[in-house]
Amino acid sequence: MPPNPLEPLASPVDATSPTVIPSPYRAHSHPVLESSRSPALQFEIIARCSTSKARVSKLHLPHFTADTPMFMPVGTQGTMKGLTTDQLRTLDCHVILGNTYHLGHRPGPEILDQAGGLHNFMDWDRGLLTDSGGFQMVSLLKLAEITEAGVQFESPHDGSMMLLTPEKSMELQNSIGADIMMQLDDVVSSLTTGPRVEEAMHRSIRWLDRCIKAHRFPERQNLFPIIQGGLDPDLRRACLAEMIRRDAPGYAIGGLSGGEEKDQFWRVVTQCTDHLPNAKPRYCMGVGYSEDLVVCSALGVDMYDCVFPTRTARFGHALTRDGGLTIKINKYRRDYRPLEDDCTCYTCQNYTRAYLATLVTKETVACHLLSIHNIAYQMRLMRDIRQSIMEDRFPDFARIFMKRYFIDAGRAYPEWAVNALRSVSIELIPAEQPLASDSP
Repeated sequence: MPPNPLEPLASPVDATSPTVIPSPYRAHSHPVLESSRSPALQFEIIARCSTSKARVSKLHLPHFTADTPMFMPVGTQGTMKGLTTDQLRTLDCHVILGNTYHLGHRPGPEILDQAGGLHNFMDWDRGLLTDSGGFQMVSLLKLAEITEAGVQFESPHDGSMMLLTPEKSMELQNSIGADIMMQLDDVVSSLTTGPRVEEAMHRSIRWLDRCIKAHRFPERQNLFPIIQGGLDPDLRRACLAEMIRRDAPGYAIGGLSGGEEKDQFWRVVTQCTDHLPNAKPRYCMGVGYSEDLVVCSALGVDMYDCVFPTRTARFGHALTRDGGLTIKINKYRRDYRPLEDDCTCYTCQNYTRAYLATLVTKETVACHLLSIHNIAYQMRLMRDIRQSIMEDRFPDFARIFMKRYFIDAGRAYPEWAVNALRSVSIELIPAEQPLASDSP
């Protein structure tokens, strides 16, 4: 018999170690407001914002108990570029992502099976989520042919052909051994309109049923459906009804972050969170900008992922609460401050903007150091969001954060963010109105 995935697992990482950032509430007992339990997942809501739809939860997975709302960094090939798994633990990452399509090519299922799954192979003892490979329908569309059977890919690695079916996606993800697996869905660009959007939505439902049937280890791996339907509220409503009927451990909101107008984006997000089961985790795929994380948390989202923090680091871009810094420009060459004065990450504690400005886009260590900072920034933002919800001051946090990020940096509030937050009774602070506090 396999071990009970919901029993606490021994971890080689001591949560009290000074190298690991402890959760301010993981060690404490909080009343559970609402919960759900599946064979390989338990979800407990422990705090709700009294104004918006924001909530704090504990997501008990086979390998780790994660705090939500959370951001999940993307490690496409079983690694975060330039970072070790020890560094990811130090940065307080609870769950990271792997890419089924790329892992299916290299190292491949045979090696992963022999290694006992990707957790063992990459020395990662925390949560792992894998996408289905379906996103490559959009990103590699010129190399793909989509039929009811699945997606025929031409490998960008060696030119070989690969048919990714719902059954094959499950086979690969079962070999990877992720705590959370995504169904293979028929992905269309969020800018697509017309009959193709409805076709993709209905096919995603049919493919979900094939994924459920092919899933070999439901007692130790969770399968999340992906809500599709483009920007059409009626199609989203129909997809929500069908996916919810399958009673999955959690649900993802897909088909967004593809260039659509942000005023359309947030309306789809809030429609989905309004209708998805309240006591189950909600994952908005492909979201990673700071303002998006704050706004979507207000709309009731629990989980996010994006390549943005690490990809932007490779181009010399640092994330801060005052907006982004493009370190490679000349004005930082004699700036001896850290990237952020109050950041405790390894990079900010040991290196200056001037040092980094001499290295970016020239030395790989710059990508490494900026990635550490950018992930640390994302993790700190999510901890601050969670803490503000726990203390029922999230609306104030959102107002102060957005003012510092936009108005104090000389930028106007995005109209979509104003509208989205207003929909959950959070009014942003007018530019001319002083604040009692300058920091979130």
